[in-house]
Amino acid sequence: MSDDNELIRRRLAKLRALRERGIDPFGSRYPVTHWVRDFERLRDRATEEELRNLGTVSVAGRIMALRHHGKTCFAHLRDYTGQIQLYARADQLADDYALFTELDVGDFIGATGELFRTRTGELTVAVKSFAFLAKSLRPLPEKWHGLKDVETRYRQRYVDLLVNQGVREVFTLKSRLIKAVREFLDARGFLEVETPMMQPIPGGAAARPFVTHHNALGTDLYLRVAPELYLKRLVVGGLDRVYEINRNFRNEGVSTQHHPEFTMLEFYQAYADAGDLMELTEALLLHLAQSLTGSPRLTYQGESVDLSPPWRRLSFFQGLSEALGAPVAPDADPGSVQRLARAKGIEVDSEAIGGQLWKELFETLVEPTLAEPTFVFDFPLELSPLSKRRRENPRLADRFELFAARTELANAYTELNDPHEQRERFREQATQRERGDDEAHWLDEDFIRALEYGMPPTAGEGIGIDRLVMLFADQPSIRDVILFPALRPESQAAGAGNGEER
Repeated sequence: MSDDNELIRRRLAKLRALRERGIDPFGSRYPVTHWVRDFERLRDRATEEELRNLGTVSVAGRIMALRHHGKTCFAHLRDYTGQIQLYARADQLADDYALFTELDVGDFIGATGELFRTRTGELTVAVKSFAFLAKSLRPLPEKWHGLKDVETRYRQRYVDLLVNQGVREVFTLKSRLIKAVREFLDARGFLEVETPMMQPIPGGAAARPFVTHHNALGTDLYLRVAPELYLKRLVVGGLDRVYEINRNFRNEGVSTQHHPEFTMLEFYQAYADAGDLMELTEALLLHLAQSLTGSPRLTYQGESVDLSPPWRRLSFFQGLSEALGAPVAPDADPGSVQRLARAKGIEVDSEAIGGQLWKELFETLVEPTLAEPTFVFDFPLELSPLSKRRRENPRLADRFELFAARTELANAYTELNDPHEQRERFREQATQRERGDDEAHWLDEDFIRALEYGMPPTAGEGIGIDRLVMLFADQPSIRDVILFPALRPESQAAGAGNGEER
């Protein structure tokens, strides 16, 4: 570690001084009797007698502040549950008092003493003894929250968590959200399962996979882009309600809403269709809102979002027709649609047709308008190779996407369970791959074989956990809700900037 920084040099000098006195600056086990949260009930209501009756307590954590007053010294100690004040006196600690005053912000110590209240009413531990547990050799930033270099916060998340309470709260909320999802699904008879992260064929989503090689098996494997095809195999096997909270990997760019590694909830329910999952999704998000905030109303980036059901329903082509100012349908002439788009100032690829054209226009014209919770349904079949057709219109898929705060949160459909039609859909996707679409689905013969054994009518859905956390924590970027987001190597970033969209 470089010691060219004066503050670091001072800490290294203290480190050497401790060792010269025979004190281990990186101690071992400490017998903690209480965490800070154990004192919460005592903060406002306990009498002085009750505090004395508690006897000697031992706490451990990181020093976050120090104030010297001659022969007395105050410190704030933080453990993983909260923060408490320490009070050290020269007449109590004797020769060890000088060691206490030489502590640095960031040091870990264990302290033993009795609880009391100061004149200002703050609950405090009167230190009788203490032990070094870990010497901090780098000073903590003094004004971290206001830094403009957000990349440094992402790269050194351990420091960001230390000094920014709001960041800790975001990731605490993420943990609570995942727990609440599990409670909701478990209560409805869903079984949590695990499926492979490394797959011989990457399937279940239109995405470019990461590839690796398994030496012992002598074969390439792909990090999963989605668990969908394996979860549907489980439905074939008789597990009628399954879910997985999983890590997915997609070899794509980084933006405020996209990250190459992310957390997804996927669940499948036999004997149901997409309409059933609309109702289930409304109930799930309402449950999350009540569990996390106590209200169905949220504020995201200055806009109000009300999760009270029922939510708005908007058909895919209704949304496009309203945005283009003229009615359009799945069989519309691509040239006329392109002219309508240009009249709205939208330039589209002159060779774009069918699903590619519809997808480009919808993402550009409609998605940015979907602020209130909205189910978009009746997608073009070309965009939904794993979905059943609508009985009323075979050009449409029985599928929906959920949008809120102008962000896609969920994708669901009534699953295609006809093995012959699924094979034809895969073949169409294979043709697209041959034409250069490296995100098209692969032909998975084993999945076709599973469908040939018979899969009951089933509906399935994927919900982006990270995007849900963004919504509930009011965070503008997906990297604000991922503990260690992907970044360029530090040496490259220093020379050329990170080149990634915040």
